[in-house]
Amino acid sequence: MTGKERMLNAYRGIFSDRIAIAPEFWYYYPAKLLGVDMIEFQREVPFHTALKTTFARFGCEGWGIAFFEQQNDRISVSSEEKNGGDGTLEVKRVIHTPAGELTSRTIFSKDEPCWELERPVKELERDLPAWELVNFSSDPENIIIAPAVKAWEDVGDSYLLEGWLGVPFFDFFAGSREGGFETAIFDFMNPDFAWKLRELQEKYIEQMRWRISYLCENTPFESFALGCSWSCNSLIGPMLWREWDKPVIKAVADMLHRYGRLLHIHFHGKAMDTVADFAEIGIDCVCPFERPPGGDITGLEGLRTVERLLRGNTTMNGNVHTVETLIRGTEQDVRREVGEIMEAFAGNPRVIIGTGDQVGRETPEENLHAMIDEAVRLSPEWQGAAKNY
Repeated sequence: MTGKERMLNAYRGIFSDRIAIAPEFWYYYPAKLLGVDMIEFQREVPFHTALKTTFARFGCEGWGIAFFEQQNDRISVSSEEKNGGDGTLEVKRVIHTPAGELTSRTIFSKDEPCWELERPVKELERDLPAWELVNFSSDPENIIIAPAVKAWEDVGDSYLLEGWLGVPFFDFFAGSREGGFETAIFDFMNPDFAWKLRELQEKYIEQMRWRISYLCENTPFESFALGCSWSCNSLIGPMLWREWDKPVIKAVADMLHRYGRLLHIHFHGKAMDTVADFAEIGIDCVCPFERPPGGDITGLEGLRTVERLLRGNTTMNGNVHTVETLIRGTEQDVRREVGEIMEAFAGNPRVIIGTGDQVGRETPEENLHAMIDEAVRLSPEWQGAAKNY
């Protein structure tokens, strides 16, 4: 079977010839294999081809995302670049709108993925009207789909390339807020601002619906993804997540399922408090179900609890520890964690052997090969338990 077939079958709860294996190769390892620094990788290397090369190198499947650009005739953008002299590049971006200007700055580094130095929404009363003009459009035909569709065609069946829908509502707002997470927390806890956030949440859900409708009717993507920056239990907690993000994810899942498409959610950090919510919403796949200290899915018993709470509704992808096991551990440590996942999900097709977030550049190749080899070795036993499932 192909890599894409194994991933899609896992999302749908169907057995393949073996278990799907999807280390989260994102920035670090593909850049290392291609021999480029992070500035060149992020700005010049096509992401989908870098992933294709990396998955082929290790003989496994996986997932990646393709982005859709959005035209907006109501705005114009100017930018300038400045070399930092220390292996960094600063990019200043000014968005000009009828309601004012929004300024942001991003730092690109040769060693690390880029980060935001300045975010556009600084004073709410002054900047929100311009921010809304930038982020909310009423015309789905302004979505540029051709490059993403070409990437999907280039990838073929080698791995699962998903359409990128964006992030949950907290991240959508906070990602543009000067001060980031900390400032946004105060905004979301401000009773005088709650009415505006509710209005924005409703607009965001409506925009997600028409975007999904347009993308499903005009692109071949089988699966779509929502990401995660701060929208997780470790940071905003289950209460705020359920109030502000769960309704958005539920609307996205319902709309995609109406078109027969799949939804994949990336959910950092601790997850146990909302695992049952994932199944209730009907998310097709969630990753990465991290182990401590970053996450809270602890060993075999934790995995068995996750399996019980997700059973039959949602696929688990992840759980091999990227630092303690893949970077610092031995091949035996890697094989032990793979074995725990497959034992907990014995006979259950809704599982993918993945990593607890991005594979670090320091990861020894032998540990990645051990992860893949052990999953292949244990596949007959895992699948053979289906008669008792």
